[in-house]
Amino acid sequence: MTRKLSMDLMWRKSTYSGKDGNCVEVARLDGSTVAVRDSKAPHGPALAFSEQAWAALLSDIDRGRLGSA
Repeated sequence: MTRKLSMDLMWRKSTYSGKDGNCVEVARLDGSTVAVRDSKAPHGPALAFSEQAWAALLSDIDRGRLGSA
């Protein structure tokens, strides 16, 4: 599904992000959806996750279940 994102979203990134711009940003779309985008392409596409899917992804990353890039 494709939808246009509001320009008013409050995007944020980790305080661990460096100044080189290689990071992801997240924003809440509504009460139950989280958007994720590449900070180098702020007008590019974003992925949308339900709160449950986002929490599961973060948990898997934290536990090292996804490997490394």
